[in-house]
Amino acid sequence: MRRIHANQSKEFKLGTETENEITLERQDQWGAFVDATVQLASTGTGELDGLTYAVKDVFDIQGVTSGAGNPDWLRTHEAPDSTAPALLSLLASGARLIGTTQTDELMYSLNGENAHYGTPINPLAPDRIPGGSSSGSAVAASAGLVHFAIGTDTGGSVRIPSSYCGLYGFRPTHGAVSAEGVIPLARSFDTVGWMSQSPKILLNVGKVLLENRSATLQDNDSSVEVNAESGGYAASDVEPTFSRFLIADEAWSLPEENDRSILLSKLYELPNWKQASTSIQLTAPTESLADWSAAFRVLQGLEIAHEHRDWLIKERPTFGPGIAERFEWACTLEASAHTTESDLRTRIRDSLIELLGDDGLLAIPTAPGPAPLLGLQGAQAEAYRAKTMQLSCIAGLSGLPQVTVPVIREDGLAIGLSFIGGANTDLKLLRWMEEHFTEEVRG
Repeated sequence: MRRIHANQSKEFKLGTETENEITLERQDQWGAFVDATVQLASTGTGELDGLTYAVKDVFDIQGVTSGAGNPDWLRTHEAPDSTAPALLSLLASGARLIGTTQTDELMYSLNGENAHYGTPINPLAPDRIPGGSSSGSAVAASAGLVHFAIGTDTGGSVRIPSSYCGLYGFRPTHGAVSAEGVIPLARSFDTVGWMSQSPKILLNVGKVLLENRSATLQDNDSSVEVNAESGGYAASDVEPTFSRFLIADEAWSLPEENDRSILLSKLYELPNWKQASTSIQLTAPTESLADWSAAFRVLQGLEIAHEHRDWLIKERPTFGPGIAERFEWACTLEASAHTTESDLRTRIRDSLIELLGDDGLLAIPTAPGPAPLLGLQGAQAEAYRAKTMQLSCIAGLSGLPQVTVPVIREDGLAIGLSFIGGANTDLKLLRWMEEHFTEEVRG
């Protein structure tokens, strides 16, 4: 199949196309797609009947070579013989795949800016970045080109673009959704995530990808097994109720005052949060979220180097600014010199799993604020990225599920409000989200 940036003129109206209609000429003025001709018909019926979706260009699709946002990766890899199981599950439940979407190079950025293929346009703020690395997926969903979109989330790559583009987005418990047939970045952090304008659709996608699976929450030293006798998930998922509501103080210090006020106001409109929530300090007295983020960065870098060093040495790929430096830095790391970070990760995971149990919810801002302006460079860009990673590393290090919901400011910019649940409470969290939020959330 050919690989193009879809730039067609026929108007695409969400939900109006039938199975037999030609969809090759959908409008994509947003630059979301890598190849809009990559299409797979539904193979069954179910929760997702009649819905369309797009997928990040890192998933196996039989006969289609994934480019992972880099021409050298595309050049040096072959088309797979099979399609990723997660995508097959969606097709079997009635959804249709109608295109592959842009990504940052090898998923190693949260910005959504690609030096080779351009930057998908944020439909809510064309002068601002869409967020990455699942940039095209977020833009396709936000622009209404698809009902939902599939991405990957290692360090925030579904949650951050969802926040910037005004979407509901979900990162599942690590290991809860099959990552077979997905180009890896850092396997012990990698997850398959999804995003949509609709909380109901977000839940229904979760029902397909999460139910009837026996998942394992893993790290280097321990695992949390899932009860396979209750639809593949712990018994806590049977009753979608949370009874403890927690606010992470240090996370709420990161947004600007105005955004913090808007998000807290929205949070306190929810039942129980104003009267019964408890403010907590996540980190130990001698730690900060900056320490957590630094540990995440090192551990992720070690896995990235282990995964891709041989290819980097052999092919000498050309990367855009920022991406090249990150890979070079990752390849300087030695695992033996970073046992402290690994120990910290284990302690964070164990403590958060115990803290949240199966009935606790933790509220945090998804990102420090709205999407940064396009082309932001230097100290200002690095400071914003550092704050973003301090927020996104909480679920990353713990392996816990996180849902982000959109709040639209009066100026039209989107900010995200997130909720982290306990291990394997994914469906409970999605049901709770769908019960308490409508499709359009205004600040």
